Amino acid sequence: MKHTAARTYRLVRRLTARLEKRLEEARRQPDRGDISITTVIIWVAAVTGAVLIAGTIAVVISKYNGKLSGL
Repeated sequence: MKHTAARTYRLVRRLTARLEKRLEEARRQPDRGDISITTVIIWVAAVTGAVLIAGTIAVVISKYNGKLSGL
């Protein structure tokens, strides 16, 4: 149990240090990370298209599954 606690403590310290570094970087460059609305629209459209294509493929495969198994 001591080893697990020590590992957890080291992990928390490492993550805290990483978070502090990133927060410091964000304070130095406050405009970093802005995403334009066009980028968001493109990503939403791409994900929606991928989901629709995957859904269509799943429906077609389930519809013709019995017919394809005889080949």
